[in-house]
Amino acid sequence: MSADMIALEVRELHAFYGKSHILQGVNLYVKEGEIVALLGRNGAGRSTTVKAIMGMVDNRGEVLWRGKNILGMKAYEIAHLGLGYVPESRDIFPKLTVHQNLMLGEKGGKKPSRWSFEDMYKMFPRLRERQHTEAGVLSGGEQQMLTLCRTLMGDPDLIMIDEPTEGLAPAIVQLVAEYLKELKRRGISVVLVEQKLAIALQISDRVYVMGDRRIVFEGTPAELKADANIRKEWLEV
Repeated sequence: MSADMIALEVRELHAFYGKSHILQGVNLYVKEGEIVALLGRNGAGRSTTVKAIMGMVDNRGEVLWRGKNILGMKAYEIAHLGLGYVPESRDIFPKLTVHQNLMLGEKGGKKPSRWSFEDMYKMFPRLRERQHTEAGVLSGGEQQMLTLCRTLMGDPDLIMIDEPTEGLAPAIVQLVAEYLKELKRRGISVVLVEQKLAIALQISDRVYVMGDRRIVFEGTPAELKADANIRKEWLEV
């Protein structure tokens, strides 16, 4: 499949929490094997965008996955189509071991997965060391690694990751960045919801900036670096 082919396209996406109108006509696309960052301040609608794509909030508009409109499908149905979602909350199973958590991520089926337990442990050696440890006693950084790897064990073709570096030490942040580059090397598309501008600009092919619950900028990392007005108005605190 051509790298220029669009994997995911969102058209005029609106989302609602009860009567609250959160997203107000979001448009974006992600190509096959591309890393796209979704930037913006807290409350801009970034997390709601990925939840709406996964069918986790009330929505309307169009969400096209490889040309098929998946809006209205349930989250588990969307996941079975090849979309992975890593929430900010790091939803691990605390009483299960690291290895058992990874096992739960595996998706049944005849198609062989691109990822093995060995891949996970090679990417994050700390998880190998703790593979028989209950996940609930891991550090925040280790839990983040585990959540990322558990989602990968389901062999998604596109993965949406919400604030993966939140609260992590700089060395762990760099590990996560290398992990995301490895996903791209293996042909997986990535939507990265991130507040750390430096890491997003370092690894992304394109960036979107959200403000007032809509997209206010689309371009390359270089174009965002060159646009001081956008950064000042929508990103800088």
